[in-house]
Amino acid sequence: MLLGVDTGGTFTDFVYFDGQGVRTHKVLSTPEAPERAILQGIQALGLEGKPFHLVHGSTVATNAALEGKGVRTVYITNHGLADVLTIGRQAREALYQLQPQPHPPPVPAALCLETGGRLGADGRVVEPLDEAACAALAQRVAALQPKAVAINLLFSWLDGRFEQMIRRALPDSLFVSCSSEVLPEIREYERGMATWLNAWLGPKVRGYLQRLEQAVQPAPVHVMQSAGLTLRADHAAQRAVNLLLSGPAGGLMGARYVAARHGIERLLTFDMGGTSTDVALIDGRINLTSQGHIGRYPVAVPMVDMHTIGAGGGSIARVDEGGMLAVGPASAGADPGPACYGRGGQQATVTDANLVLGRLRPNAFLGGDMALDVAAAQRVISALGREMGVSPEQAARGVIDLANEHMAQALRVISVQRGIDPGGFTLTAFGGAGGLHVCALADALGLQRAMVPAGAGVLSALGMLVAPRGRQMSRTLNSLLDGCDEADLLAAFRRLADQGLEELREEGVPPDAVECGYSLDCRYAGQSFSLNIPFDSVAGAAEAFHQAHRQRFGHRLDVPVEVVNLRVALSAAGNPLSWQENASKGGGEPLECLSLAGVDQPVPVWRPADLACGPAYDGPLLVVDDLATILVATGWTLRVGDDGSLLLTKKSAGPCGTAERTG
Repeated sequence: MLLGVDTGGTFTDFVYFDGQGVRTHKVLSTPEAPERAILQGIQALGLEGKPFHLVHGSTVATNAALEGKGVRTVYITNHGLADVLTIGRQAREALYQLQPQPHPPPVPAALCLETGGRLGADGRVVEPLDEAACAALAQRVAALQPKAVAINLLFSWLDGRFEQMIRRALPDSLFVSCSSEVLPEIREYERGMATWLNAWLGPKVRGYLQRLEQAVQPAPVHVMQSAGLTLRADHAAQRAVNLLLSGPAGGLMGARYVAARHGIERLLTFDMGGTSTDVALIDGRINLTSQGHIGRYPVAVPMVDMHTIGAGGGSIARVDEGGMLAVGPASAGADPGPACYGRGGQQATVTDANLVLGRLRPNAFLGGDMALDVAAAQRVISALGREMGVSPEQAARGVIDLANEHMAQALRVISVQRGIDPGGFTLTAFGGAGGLHVCALADALGLQRAMVPAGAGVLSALGMLVAPRGRQMSRTLNSLLDGCDEADLLAAFRRLADQGLEELREEGVPPDAVECGYSLDCRYAGQSFSLNIPFDSVAGAAEAFHQAHRQRFGHRLDVPVEVVNLRVALSAAGNPLSWQENASKGGGEPLECLSLAGVDQPVPVWRPADLACGPAYDGPLLVVDDLATILVATGWTLRVGDDGSLLLTKKSAGPCGTAERTG
């Protein structure tokens, strides 16, 4: 019995699998104490006192990082390098801004300490470190009274012994992160940032997970990592930096799982919630990146490759200083939320605009558990319209069109701007608000097929349940590829794999249940940035890199290829489960027909269970379930899969197409 929980900025989503079918639920999030909303959902599902296994996607680390609410942290490095995190890469946020606003340094100078224990690039000791120096350093740390310590010594990825000496000298009461464990890779700035983030956020994440484990005991708790793999909560408590994209990673796992049931492998996904929208591209596998960011901080640990923008159902619409309509990135969040939530919101949002345009049924939101205040939505949209000098309907359409353009541009960033033609991909929409915008975004990108998975409103929570348990292991090599001995490479891969297998064995995962995948971060000699290439052989990796470089940048070079990092992906198969709650029974009639702004004819409103598998339903129409509302626009045709997923085809696309396969 499995319970997947995704804590978002506005809602906390639940998917409960009892071994045969699923039940779902949503509650408003409680950002000040996320575990409170989780306990509310457990109670509403009637699971108190019952045995279940909780798999959780947490935003605690993300929110703390974005809000700057980490703990007091001391940063320890080698002599002369205390300013590395402050200097960074000297990259300007706005290239042509001559007087940029200065940002405070990640770590105040008073909390940056220097020590010996310096290695050279060849691993030899340049400056020694002894026990007496470690004891003196520990006294300096104690005088600063931190709650966490980050240790980042030069070339620690070659040998972490000096970092471990310092750790042993510090009291057990401190949360200590060593760069040789957090990110054993080249680049002292990125490695240092990852180590500092892990320490800075660690006590908050550990405290939250401990409270959650205590509240749901004896249920075991696993947590989703940013790379789409789950790990035990007590291990996750030591890896806060690996949880920064915990929830969005669950959404990608859920989307890939549902799409595979329909033979769809190439997806453009957009996860539109109440606060933000996450977009990603899946071409058979979920892409990872080590060049992600959280706010203005680089995060070099592996995470799903996605692009996030501040456009969600709760995104606030306003008229800016130049008299132009703007939508987002500020959000009404869960409290007070959009005006139509009736919780005191006084600013127009995307959800208010959808309600004014008739795209949401006020008495059917969250299955009728939460009535929407139409008058409040009309009041704030009308006020926005007066400021713009247009009618309320025109203002609402403007809000929706602008939000759609923001999301379409984000989808272009992860496809067209990377040299990938999106035409052969299926747009896959999920999140509570995604289904209202899926056809408009597909039209904007010229796509012919789209899908709204069954349970789209809680798909990230479903992804928690089907995600594999595993690890992403890495280590820097820094060697020319044609100079690498294949046997030595394989031996290095196996050493990394053995380390990950041992960690999984501690969680009860047998080694024979784990799949291992090897890959290399490669670049042309002299380049700064790399591309990740699956490894099968040295010659094969070289040719694969040339092809990947040509696709990404439009050319290949007659230059030696350099291996930067070795990577090993370990995963144990996720839980096989099928969606039953919303599976269609067919034979029903629309609940009602209502008027929709911009549509001359009455629009039928369907419950998913009343739609039959096989027949085509022409838009415009609305599909309303307990979790989300889907708008099938004029010019689009809907078919229903055997699991309840909605498969959409542009009429001009003809009868064939992957999206029309319904299993």
